[in-house]
Amino acid sequence: MRARTMVSVAVSACVALVACACGPEKTKEDTDAKPAQPSASTRAKEPSAAPSASTRSEKPSAAPTGDHPGPKTKEGAIQRYEQYLHALGREDIDTVCEVAGPAAKKAQDQGLGPCTSTYVAVFQMISPAQKKALQSATVDPQRIAVRTPDKIEMPVEAVRASATFSENDLGSYTLEYLKNDWYITD
Repeated sequence: MRARTMVSVAVSACVALVACACGPEKTKEDTDAKPAQPSASTRAKEPSAAPSASTRSEKPSAAPTGDHPGPKTKEGAIQRYEQYLHALGREDIDTVCEVAGPAAKKAQDQGLGPCTSTYVAVFQMISPAQKKALQSATVDPQRIAVRTPDKIEMPVEAVRASATFSENDLGSYTLEYLKNDWYITD
């Protein structure tokens, strides 16, 4: 039980850190300075203790931000959260930090490290079976809660995957529509 609690705390911390370091307030210069996305063979390697420049992607291809706003709908929020889940399973730190930017910022402000270093630790805590399941996970629209047109709750029970996830493993998240897209804020 204690190990699961630590994993949950670490995952939450990583989410917050990712948001701080990779949040929606990235400038064009920040994204232009990154090298191109790695090949499939590069991503298959074990994660290192710290992200290297060779494993970072330029920008998440499915992330409609900035000039390409994401749809401000329930379906848009689900699509964005599924993008996050798939990136988590692939250990795609850039996409994870992009989507979870605001939550990661909160965690960093509370003393946790930047998103990129925090999520590297999270990746190591997710089992290979769970990572594989996350890569194709979907969200049951009947299980999410629309709080306002700008705020949607994604409980862990809404995640449909070949592996089981609990609140301690994955957790529940709040997505808010900010700066023309959905972001994990809590």
